[in-house]
Formats: sequence, C-alpha cells, structure tokens
Amino acid sequence: MLLALSAQAAWAQKSADTLRITWRDRINDADPYHNPARNGLVLAHQAWDGLIWRDPDTFTLKPLLASSWKYIDDTTLEFELRPDAVFQNGDRVTAADVVYTVGVALNDPAVAVPSNFAWLAGADAIDATHVRIHLKRVFPAALEYIALVLPILPADYRTRVGPAEFSRHPIGSGPYRITEATQDRILLDRFADYPATSPKGRPAIAHIAIRQVADAETELQDLLTGAADWIWSYSPEKSEEINADPALQEAHAESMRIGYLQLDAAGRSAPGNPLTNVLVRQAIFATIDRNILSRGLLALGGRVPDAPCFPTQFGCDQTAFPRFVVDRAHAKALLAQAGYPDGFSTEIVSYVLPQYAEAVASELDAIGIHAKITQLPLVEAIARASDGTAPLFLGSWGSYSINDVSAILPYFFDGGDNDYARDPNLQALIEQGGGTTSPDQRRQYYRAAIKQIGEQALWLPLHTYVANYAFSRTLNFKPSADELPRFYQASWK
Repeated sequence: MLLALSAQAAWAQKSADTLRITWRDRINDADPYHNPARNGLVLAHQAWDGLIWRDPDTFTLKPLLASSWKYIDDTTLEFELRPDAVFQNGDRVTAADVVYTVGVALNDPAVAVPSNFAWLAGADAIDATHVRIHLKRVFPAALEYIALVLPILPADYRTRVGPAEFSRHPIGSGPYRITEATQDRILLDRFADYPATSPKGRPAIAHIAIRQVADAETELQDLLTGAADWIWSYSPEKSEEINADPALQEAHAESMRIGYLQLDAAGRSAPGNPLTNVLVRQAIFATIDRNILSRGLLALGGRVPDAPCFPTQFGCDQTAFPRFVVDRAHAKALLAQAGYPDGFSTEIVSYVLPQYAEAVASELDAIGIHAKITQLPLVEAIARASDGTAPLFLGSWGSYSINDVSAILPYFFDGGDNDYARDPNLQALIEQGGGTTSPDQRRQYYRAAIKQIGEQALWLPLHTYVANYAFSRTLNFKPSADELPRFYQASWK
C-alpha cells in the first residue's frame, strides 16, 4: 500500500506540473551572494543568469546574457550584452546591472565567499549593451568564475527595495522566478518570458517546490512516502531502501567535491593547541586510513585524492603531495616526540554526514587523540570555521565547480577567515600561481604550494564525493560532473 501511495503521489505532482524537492543544508538567504552552500549555488543557477554559461557535458563556455566577449588587454574583458535580455520584473538587462553586480561582489560585507571575487578590480559601462570588467591582476580562470559565480543582479530593483527585501523577494533573469523564500521552503515558477534561444533552454516543468529540512532521515522519508520527487547527497547505505521502491530510481556521478580534514596549525582555536606542532599533524595524517574511511563512497565510484584539489583542476599536481602510509606505531612515536606520549583531547567540528566524523574520531582515538564531535548545520559549522574556533574541521569543498585550483587553494590558504595555516610563504606561492598567464609558471607555483601543504600536514584530502540522486520514475533528470543539478533541463516522462 505504501508503494502504491508513493507512486500515486508522484503522479499527482506530475499532473500538477510541480517538481517537489527536499534537501538539507538550508538556504537562509536566497540572495546568491549571501550564502556559501552548494544548495545556494544550485538555486542561483535556476533563478539567475550570468554573462556566460558553461556546458555541463563539454565545459565549453557559451554566450548567455552576453552575446560575445573579448580581452582588451591582459586585465580587461569586454562583453556585449544581448539586447533582448530581461529580468523577471520586465526590466532590461543593461551594462549598468553588470557594473552594479561587480560592485556588490566586491563591497557587500555580507558576501559569503569573498575569495570568489578577489581577482576582480571593478567594472564600467561603455554604453547600455557594452561593459568592461577589470581584473586586479592576470587571472587565467576569470571566464570560468564569471560563468559559475557571477549571476547578474537587477540594479534598479535591488537598490530600490534594499538587500533585505531583495533576499525575501528576489528577482533574476534565469529560467525560474523565486516566488517565496523562507527557511522552510522555496517556491519557483517558470519565467514565462525566458528566451527559447538561451543555451539553458526553456524549462519543461512549470513549478518547483523545495522543502528545506534539518536532517537526512526526514529528507529520505519525504522521498519514500511520496512527499518529494527528488533528493540528493544522501548516505550510500540508503540505496537499498530506495531501490526497493518501484516508483523510484537512482543516479550517481562523481563531482569535484572533496571531503577534507583541516588542522589548526596556526593555533587560532586555543593557545597551546597541540595541532600547532607539525609532528602532531603528521601523526594524524599517519593514522587516518582514508581508503577504509571512504569505502562507502568508493563503492560508488569515488576515490582518495592524491592532492588537496580535484584531479582535473588545472594546477592540481597529484605527484607533489607526499604519500602518507598508515602506520599507527609511527604515529604514536611522532606524538611522543612532540611531547604527547599519552595523546590529548581536542574537538572535531563537522557538518557532513555524522558517520564520517565518527569514523575520523575513531581513527584518532587509536593513537590516543580523543576528539569530541560537534555536529552542526552547515551555516553554523562554517561560522565556527571562519571564527577560528575549530581545532579540527571536517567539511567538503566543491570549488564552485570551477576546474582550476584557484577555486580551492586560495579559500583555505590566502590569509583569510578560513586559513588555519597563516603561512606567508604559502600565501605568496598561491598568489603567484594565480597571477601569471604562463601555464608552466602556474603549475610550478601551485606544485610548490601543494608540496608544502602536504609536508606541513595542513589539510588532508579524504575522498572525492559521488553525488547521489534519487528521484521519481516519472521524472527525466540527468546529473552532471559539476554537481549542479539543472532542473530547468528536467522534464516529466
């Protein structure tokens, strides 16, 4: 009876032309610049357009709000806007909106990930349809960032209503318009005037209803009871339960997301923190068996990275990171040499699935490091990390799907809020790697940075993520390698 009800509920939503989504990691602010979560980036790509679109299959850059672009010099990009591009309130998209958006990215104190825009210097309008974006320095990955993390905001509307009201009633130029945005749900309607010529295509499904929940079990039960048509990022052991329901189907795709353990080498979390000792950090690297920890993910196609970046990213030299052999006797000897023969107590702050924090804590316990687990919602956990109060931080990073190490290394090692190394030499190497057009020089600087991160045991890559998707058999949905579900390309069977 339960299976029959599940199938009937899914069919009912097909007839209502509403795709029901349940996900964790709540979006507390719908403004695309005000949240750091992957779900926020996913939402942004449904409701906003940028100047450029990146094809999810080929990673080719294609015109979106801009019809063309060119480099004027090494640090100046000029874009010509489509004359028919409009926001969802009917306002035309102009060069002034691009200038305004760049200003928000650079100057709004609420911007969640400032490192995404550290390469920007500003923008100026030539006329209504031509705009120039200026780079602070040579930055070879600029077009990728523009495609993925620079959605264009409506200057007149956001200025008139203010950022707070804009977050409650946002306006974009994308294929869906957000009609409601609260901590519990987000509703979207198809934008009737979205151009059929857009590379995104006009959405086949009229409405999207997103329910935001706090835990994985609620998310799964929504799917199993027919209250949701689509969920993702659930634990792999739930696959058997999902596949037992004939009304449901699964899809899996490895993404650029990396699970990691960050160590407080700079001593930000507390005076006298044992983690400031490189021998202690090396002992931790020598005790965590990443293959065992990641076995559930590896069974679905994930892998243990050989460097603190995703293998396809430019500059991700897999040979530069030292190879760490799991050797607990050696790890205990390192702890003794560091002055901690009996181990010590510490804390792991985490927002990822609880079983991963538990597994890491168990690995540490084997050598006498007793880690209390503080499991928090994503936003609260990231706040702890940014405040500098997390001795050990267990998280994940998807690089905003940008296929360049400039989307990961600066976030963790540029001297900002999320840098727990605070090493000027490392910061300089990463800045130099992002500041030249020479591919060989970039590789050289990034290789040196990756080598130092490993030798100093600053940041341990644990596993790549396989994004798990479960959804109704009445839905056509195709996952992509960049971990950006494109609901505007989904359809009913």
